[in-house]
Amino acid sequence: MSCASKRRHAGRRRVRVRTVSDALPLPLPAPPAAPPQYPPPDLTPWLAGNCGLRGVHHFESGQPGPHTVVTALMHGNEPSGAYALNTLLKKGPQPRQGRLSLIFLNPDAYARYNPAHPTRARYVEEDMNRLWRPELIHSHHDSLEMRRLREVLPVIETADLLLDLHSMLWPGPPLFLHSGQERNHSMACHLANTLTPSPLVIRDDGHQDGSRLIDYERFSTQGGQARACLLETGQHWSQSAAQMALLAVRQFTGLTDATSTNTQDMKNALSKKTVVKTATVTDCVQAHTAAFAFVRPYDSAEIIPSAGTVIALDGPDEIRTPYDNCMLVMPNFRVRRGHTAVRLAQPAEQTL
Repeated sequence: MSCASKRRHAGRRRVRVRTVSDALPLPLPAPPAAPPQYPPPDLTPWLAGNCGLRGVHHFESGQPGPHTVVTALMHGNEPSGAYALNTLLKKGPQPRQGRLSLIFLNPDAYARYNPAHPTRARYVEEDMNRLWRPELIHSHHDSLEMRRLREVLPVIETADLLLDLHSMLWPGPPLFLHSGQERNHSMACHLANTLTPSPLVIRDDGHQDGSRLIDYERFSTQGGQARACLLETGQHWSQSAAQMALLAVRQFTGLTDATSTNTQDMKNALSKKTVVKTATVTDCVQAHTAAFAFVRPYDSAEIIPSAGTVIALDGPDEIRTPYDNCMLVMPNFRVRRGHTAVRLAQPAEQTL
């Protein structure tokens, strides 16, 4: 279901209603700020790449197998993925089968990153993770991010398995997002099964702000084979986010035998029956006004027990939970008009 369809269904389920209660909006909080808990990695040795593409490193095993791709720095102020790829590159990946590509997606935005202002430098001209729609890519639309996207697209077009590393402005537990198809859900669940703490796995079929890399047709087309998921590793500058990114990359490449990492422990983990916490996004709540505000601080993945609970005010509208046990996914407490304020999801569990 597209986000436009979700909004139409949301209206029928009374997610958004005219204000009728005495709920008061939460005063607009300042963005979180803290010194990074680890040094932002110096990517100078890797910016030239090793295959003729800036910031792209490609490794061949000489043996048949999948093309495994890990991407980082879709957003320049999310250094945990860069930390993970920097660590892996220093050790010199040696694929055992297939091919491995490691991509620093937006090095120009990262060059603007200042640890004193860790919320800035998300992008240079526009959000690269809203541009992955074929008709837009092949149009005359132009920006630094779009030019970079077109530059790395040939690598993405041959990816069989892709992990896109991100982190969050507001604190919250790690979580996987994937788009639609069961093959993406299965990959995310099996990868979550190898990580500690085990991230949530969230099915999110679309983003009204634009198309993400995980929404790109290669990974989201029904009947296709290529798989992709996005990992939100934690809060941008936290050490735990950096460690989660590194562990996820090692497990992801190990599960596919894409590196020489010993995979026996991972295979043993996958052979055990494990319950993975999952959720399905039903509604993407968009801010219709600049006055959007939550009524209290919420944690990401917090579950609201009762349907009809007012969670936010948006000008003349109340935002209410449409069903019991509604999960709030990555609430944004300083959302701009027209952008996603929170995703509402139905939690579940899956036994592997």
